[in-house]
Amino acid sequence: MKNTLETRLGIFFALALIAAFLIMEMLGSFDFFRRGVRIHAQFNTVQELKEGDPVKMAGVQIGRVEKIDLKETKVDVVMKLNKPDNVRTDSKAMIKFAGLMGQNFVSISFGSAKALKVENDSIIESAEQPDLNALMAKLENVATGVENLTKSLSGDSIQNLLGPFTDFLKENSPRLTAILSNMKTISAQIAEGKGTVGRLINEDTLYTSALAAVTNLNNTADDIKRAIAQAQTVVAEINEGKGTLGKLAKDDTLYKETTTAMTNLREIFQKINQGQGTVGKIVNDESLYKNAKLSLQKLDKATEGLEDQGPLSVLGIAVNSLF
Repeated sequence: MKNTLETRLGIFFALALIAAFLIMEMLGSFDFFRRGVRIHAQFNTVQELKEGDPVKMAGVQIGRVEKIDLKETKVDVVMKLNKPDNVRTDSKAMIKFAGLMGQNFVSISFGSAKALKVENDSIIESAEQPDLNALMAKLENVATGVENLTKSLSGDSIQNLLGPFTDFLKENSPRLTAILSNMKTISAQIAEGKGTVGRLINEDTLYTSALAAVTNLNNTADDIKRAIAQAQTVVAEINEGKGTLGKLAKDDTLYKETTTAMTNLREIFQKINQGQGTVGKIVNDESLYKNAKLSLQKLDKATEGLEDQGPLSVLGIAVNSLF
């Protein structure tokens, strides 16, 4: 091959085209010519996100940011996905950054298997990440507060804080020693099982009583459950018409008989009120009352005559009546 000017120019342009191709591939400029799905997500702020930044799912790049527009109070981010198969309509988009000084990118979460796949111009939900500037401002405020605290804790201020406490310890040293000694004695007695607290800690009487009470309570609860179950069984049998109560509740024979008896009783009372029959005559006819009154009057007079005749006369009358 001749080393001519044309050959060198051809090699130069070929290398330039290869380099341009590689650079455009790295920058994602060829995504415009590739087939894919465009989706939208709206954010309150996109922070430092730029067109051409990657779109990732679980750390795998599936597309790039194609366009960023302002839409009223939101920022509309248009993303072109080269691998849209795993993106669902309920997936969520979030702007993240790789490290404190890293590149921003859009992270899309997995959606549910029941949701549909995204199509062209689909809009998915977005989630906001805390602003890095706000976090840095809060960290700066915290650092300032710590710095002010360390400045305030100088030698004089520490002495002012701890001085009264040191003086208190010096003045009340005997009392504190006695208190600690008493606490040691009390703890020793408790450990030996002396006193109410010591018995509660070392003896199992209270535990046994509490366990027995809980056992009795459980048994009572079981008895109540059994009684309720039996009552439910009885109610069910009554509802089914079983037994005396069931027949009384479900069978209307007793009701009919009772109704018939009440009807007959009402007719009897009506006849009695009308003076029919023996009882009716007794209740409504005054002749029986008059005859009974006349008989009582005669009996009264007869007894008066017997009182006047004396005992022998009465005996004679009785004998004469016999013979």
